[in-house]
Amino acid sequence: MEKGNKIRVGVMLAGVSSEKEVSLESGRNIFSKMDGKKFDPAAVFMDSKGAFWEIPIKLLMRNSTRDIEMDLQEEATYIPYEDLKKKYDFIYLGLHGKYGEDGCVQGLLEILNIPYTGSGVLASALGMDKYTARKVLSMSGIDVPKTIPVEKSAWENGKAEIIARIDRELGYPVVTKPTREGCSTAVKKVVSAAGIPDALAAAFEWDNVVIVEEFLSGIEVTCGVIGNDDPMALTPSETVPTQEILSLQDKFLYGQGENKTPARVPEEVLKKIQETAVAAYKALGLKVYSRIDMFIRQDGRIAVLEPNSLPGMTPSTVFFHQAAASGMTQTDLISRVIELSLEIHSRKKGPL
Repeated sequence: MEKGNKIRVGVMLAGVSSEKEVSLESGRNIFSKMDGKKFDPAAVFMDSKGAFWEIPIKLLMRNSTRDIEMDLQEEATYIPYEDLKKKYDFIYLGLHGKYGEDGCVQGLLEILNIPYTGSGVLASALGMDKYTARKVLSMSGIDVPKTIPVEKSAWENGKAEIIARIDRELGYPVVTKPTREGCSTAVKKVVSAAGIPDALAAAFEWDNVVIVEEFLSGIEVTCGVIGNDDPMALTPSETVPTQEILSLQDKFLYGQGENKTPARVPEEVLKKIQETAVAAYKALGLKVYSRIDMFIRQDGRIAVLEPNSLPGMTPSTVFFHQAAASGMTQTDLISRVIELSLEIHSRKKGPL
């Protein structure tokens, strides 16, 4: 199964979600930073129809997924799903968002019996659905923002009642967002009831369920966690947005947003952030690695916003900053993720 002494690794990237351009950046970085002495990587492009192609470096280095997709027929090798196992011993998931981070691709790989990075089907699906994840976290005694889910059909049939509930239970300002999107897609701060219809309409473009949550004031932090049975928190980071709502550019564009690692809080608060991140990781059944986004409330409580079951792996991502502060290079971290993934898949009973 291995090429020489090396494990054949397919690095899946791009995909069909709103986060496919970030996924391209993540996949490129994973591919280039992987330890060539241990692994034999190949770039596996997921196109806009969900098909897989092995692409050469000259396509991998193009500016966008659209640029790559234009020349797949001439420059790339199409891979039927059932042939993935013939070509690769392991899949490193550089995918983000719907159909890549939410358990869909994980389910396909389980059927094909190919080990892959990150959490399994259930934990991936939980991590992608913000409202369901918050219900599980709350049941586990972990603080989460006050949240109201709004289904599209319910909104269309009872707008006045929903607006009244938001006013009664949350007050203003609030934040609206699709329940299963990332990268700040359609996230809006709403300061009065008059803004709710437009904010929900924008979010319903991406999902049939939107969450309306209390606006948190305080310090936004994020903390990577790595491990299986005994997960370890990395050094927490403080996220400093350029606006009130963290943007896609703040998260992933080099030099745009500002992250402070470690977060500028007392040592005891850093420890509390790490403890909360690990508790959330365990409560949701996450495996191998993840990043937990949180908020330090003004009264000191730490609220969990959401997990990222396949955190961004772009060159400037905060996850690498945290690993570096904990003594790991990018190559070290990528190798560790593969090792932990192979370990957990080697002893699973049924799907991970």
